[in-house]
Amino acid sequence: MTGKPLPFTPEQLRAALDAHPTPFYLYDERGIRAGARSLRRAFAWSPGFREYFAVKATPNPHIMAILADEGCGMDCASLAELALAGRIGLAGESVMFTSNNTPPEEYRAARRLGAIINLDDAGHLEALLSTGGGGVGAGDTVPSSPSPTPAVSQPLPDVLCFRYNPGPLREGNAIIGRPAESKFGSTREQLRAGYALARERGVRRFGLHTMLASNELDPEYFVATARMLFALAADLHAELGLRLEFVNLGGGIGIPYRPEQRPVDLARISAGIRAAYAELVEPAGLAPLKIFLECGRLMTGPYGVLVTRVRHLKRTYRSYAGVDATMADLMRPGMYGAYHHITVLGKEGYPAGTLYDVTGSLCENNDKFAVQRPLPELEVGDVLVIHDAGAHGRAMGFNYNGRLRCAELLLGADGAVRLIRRAETLEDYFATLV
Repeated sequence: MTGKPLPFTPEQLRAALDAHPTPFYLYDERGIRAGARSLRRAFAWSPGFREYFAVKATPNPHIMAILADEGCGMDCASLAELALAGRIGLAGESVMFTSNNTPPEEYRAARRLGAIINLDDAGHLEALLSTGGGGVGAGDTVPSSPSPTPAVSQPLPDVLCFRYNPGPLREGNAIIGRPAESKFGSTREQLRAGYALARERGVRRFGLHTMLASNELDPEYFVATARMLFALAADLHAELGLRLEFVNLGGGIGIPYRPEQRPVDLARISAGIRAAYAELVEPAGLAPLKIFLECGRLMTGPYGVLVTRVRHLKRTYRSYAGVDATMADLMRPGMYGAYHHITVLGKEGYPAGTLYDVTGSLCENNDKFAVQRPLPELEVGDVLVIHDAGAHGRAMGFNYNGRLRCAELLLGADGAVRLIRRAETLEDYFATLV
């Protein structure tokens, strides 16, 4: 088995295991901070650059607060995510609301928070007109449930962004699919009409956004995306006299899940985008044009693991290692066939001579963390550490079979491990029954 380094030492993992039952997620504060700083350094040349962390990746306020402390804004897609941003003290243009098929109460919540609203559908302008404005302070929170607001016409926000879908002009990747088949975004013609109407209604500040790939490892993909948006910004300026304040290049920068993969070269992405900026933005008279990103996986993925124990070994037509975590804790392998590397704690140097399907206990045959994975010979009680689970892991959990989602722990910068979300209980599971 080819090795892959863990973000934690064996001693740190053992300390967490001594204090907390498995399964649990464990995140590394120092790693998260170092990653955020690396991204900020890569784009230090860009005035006003900002990373808006995709909250959906790891919606835990303790993790969000670390990233906010490193200068990140928050990209939210739902009422709950807006509420989390408010609870860590963020409001105004530190928050971007990028949703789709959006209910009115979520627009109202975003406007109360003063967030930058990124419209998935240019036709949603009329929906915005019927939502209330009014700002909130940085310490305020969004209500846990929406309160009715009369459908009266209100001014549009001061700043507005639209999401662009280039359709057949670009290809996506395996996870996010082809843009022409995507439910997200508006066409070029719809954007043009949306900007024109918003300006007529009094909006004076504008942004442009796209999101075309997920977990992409090719740096040139992101440079090409930047070139596309810079060119579109220049065209909108020429056609409408519209001067964009920012372009949001989206997220999608991948991480090396497999041992043979290497991290994306952020310096290479940045250099390519800088060259495109000099070629397309500056001659069009659009500088300074702020550059935003909304990475999620890149910011937390490599810095979290799922820790689980072998509960049962079974041999039929294959060898099975049943663990105490399930697909309800980490659904990416079962949903996408995604690869997550597995380290057997204490057996890192052992030969990986046995093929295992590593399974949970759900009544579903795709409840597997690995299929025919070469691992050292396992024993009941062995601890398996599932790598790169810090994004789209606990966040995508569910309760099928009445399985309860596990706890989240944080290894702080001071070296201490603390609980940042307790494991669910049966009382939690039954709490919503009437």
